[in-house]
Parts: sequence; C-alpha cells; structure tokens
Amino acid sequence: MPSPAYVIVGASLAGAKAAETLREEGFDGTVVLIGTEEDYPYERPPLSKGYLLGKDARESIFPLADGWYAEHNVDLRRGVTVTSIDRAGHRVSLAGGESVPYDRLLITTGASPRRLDIPGADLDGARYLRTVGDSERLKAALRGGGQVITVGAGWIGLETAAAAREYGCEVTVMEPESGVLRRAVGPELGKVFEDLHRSHGVTFRFGESVSEVTGTGGAVTGVITSSGAELPARTVIIAVGVTPNTGLAAEAGLEVDNGIVVDQGLRTSDPDIFAAGDVANAFNTLLGRRIRVEHWGNALASGPIAARSMMGKDAAYDWVPYFFSDQYDLGMECAGLPEPGTYDEVVYRGDRESLEFIAFWLSDRVVVAGMNVNIWDVNDDIQALIRSGTEVDPARLADPDVELTDL
Repeated sequence: MPSPAYVIVGASLAGAKAAETLREEGFDGTVVLIGTEEDYPYERPPLSKGYLLGKDARESIFPLADGWYAEHNVDLRRGVTVTSIDRAGHRVSLAGGESVPYDRLLITTGASPRRLDIPGADLDGARYLRTVGDSERLKAALRGGGQVITVGAGWIGLETAAAAREYGCEVTVMEPESGVLRRAVGPELGKVFEDLHRSHGVTFRFGESVSEVTGTGGAVTGVITSSGAELPARTVIIAVGVTPNTGLAAEAGLEVDNGIVVDQGLRTSDPDIFAAGDVANAFNTLLGRRIRVEHWGNALASGPIAARSMMGKDAAYDWVPYFFSDQYDLGMECAGLPEPGTYDEVVYRGDRESLEFIAFWLSDRVVVAGMNVNIWDVNDDIQALIRSGTEVDPARLADPDVELTDL
C-alpha cells in the first residue's frame, strides 16, 4: 500500500511550520509544499521592522535553513502556482499543466494587500508591503529621503511610518478613522501610539482618504485627498489592510466567509482539506468564537495544529492571539484581541508617560487582552491570566507590587 501524500498549498510561514511538524510528529509519507514565490518560506514581521530598516540580515527572515527541506524529504516547489483543486479526484493542478495527487491537503495561501482603486495607484512610487521584494524596494525608496505619505494608520502603516522617519523622511499619515489603530486596540491605546508618532515628527490627517495619486513621467509626485487637498510626496505607502486568498477554496466549493471556514481542528467543509494562517477563519475554543488573525503568531501556532489534525491527532485551536510591534524606541507584545466592543474597561500598570507599562482590557472584570510596552518577560503571565477567565480586582491589577501570577 503506497504511503499517504500530504500536499501544502502556500509556502508561507504557516505552511513551512506545518511541514516541519509533520516530520517532527513522525509522518513518513510524501510531503509536497508548493508556493508561488521564488523565495524559501520566510517570516513577514521583519519586512516592516528590522529588515526594512537594514538592521536584520536577509538570512534571519527564514525560519528553516535552505537545506532543511531536502534533508527532511519535503518536496518544496518554489515559483509554482496551484490553479485548481479537484476534490473528487484528490489532486491539485499546477500552472504548468502538471497535477499533484493528495490524500490530505492543507491550504496556507495567506492574504494579499487590499489595493486602492483610484487613479495613479499603479504609479512607480506607490508602494504596497507584503513580500521580501516589496520590502527591499521600499527600503531603497526610503533611503532616498523626501516626503512620504502613508495611507492607513494600522500596524503596517505605523511601522513603515516609523521606518521612514528613521530614514529621515518627512511623513504624513492619512487615516479615514478618527485615530490610529482604532479597530485593532481601541481609542485608549491608539492615542498612545498617535502621541508616540507625533513626538517623532509625524503629521496625521484623520477623517481623510486618498482620492488620487498624482504623478509625472510615471513617478509619484503626491496625492489628492478626499477633501481636495494636494499633498506632495515622493513615496506613497498604501497600507489599508489585506484580503484572504480564498480563490482556490471558493472555486473548489469549500465554505468561505471572511477566509476559509474551518473548525477547531482547522478542517474545512471537506474532511480531507485543512486551512491555516491568515487565510483561515477558525473556531477558537478558548474564545468560543471564530477569528481570522493576520499575525505572525497565528502562523506559528496554526500551522502545527493543522499538521497534527491532518495526522488524525487530537489538536484544537485554543491559541491566545499574540502579536508584537517595534516602533522607534517602543517595543510591545499584545496577547488577546482588544477590539472595540469586546471590553468595558482599560486598566494600566506602570508609567504611560515614560512608555513603560502594561495595559489590560477587561470585560466584566475578566482580562480579555493585555499589552506589555517596554516591559519584558511578562507576556506568558498575561496569557495565563487570559486563559484563566478569572475575575480580578482592577486595583490589584494596576498595582505593580502584586505579582501577575497572584491574580
């Protein structure tokens, strides 16, 4: 009887970690990992942080050494696009005409930057950030200095704005909302990051969007805003979110709703097909609801969970959402999802003015999220507090003399 074949579509971090887990957990069948990019699977956070700033070497972004795939008998196919999934025949078709059979299939196709459908958005100097190449081109542009406009005040928008300032560029951030990070962390912590950027010379234009990117000779010269203002710029960074790459799944008839819908074992509506990473809208057993998370930590967690589930092992998506950011001299980690509407109180421990504090988001006195800013080695305790679901005394939570483990 032939050994089973597991195919992973998407040579992303989630895909690479799934392949690694399959081998670590003793799967000795065929593993094929297929990705459209020419690069080996890599981590994306450095692309808007250390790698963009020239502080991280290129080699540091790869979670597995180049030789790992061959050494562990993983058939990594780079620069190859999967065009369709034949569920009945258990095969995936490739752009070159070949097809690859599978017994079980994992989709880790990630997400793509949301494009602005406005005049001039395709001019040279209008930049999106998703791939290594995007980061390298943006790095070259920022090193050239000049005026930069960042469209969007989410994590990527703010991190690239910080990088631009560190390169000495003049930076304006445009955001249709009334503040930064409103949907990600709410207005309370959003104001902390807004003040941080203002202190480093960033200009904000809230309540405005871009209606046109202007240019001459194919190069960007500025933008026209929704209010009619004309702003000069050499580089326009467009960071208005991403959309999950669900096309293959939808065309194959899998259930899709803000990502590929999967259960707690990351199994799709087809029992032989799984999904992980940015593309998966997964049922989180800890939170008791579906979430689709576009952060590095989710790829690290969900790839291995999917691999174990594919092998028939008991694996549940009970991950505490985690992400981090570095901007100027601020470093932070966040556990949980502090989205507006999920909390009724924010409690602080430490000194917000000096940017050394922990923020806790509470719902009915239960901690649902926590962010440690320039304070380290506490995130595991914050995650444990979230997992416990314990009601806490806000006064004790705010008291730095009370150990988090005592709560």
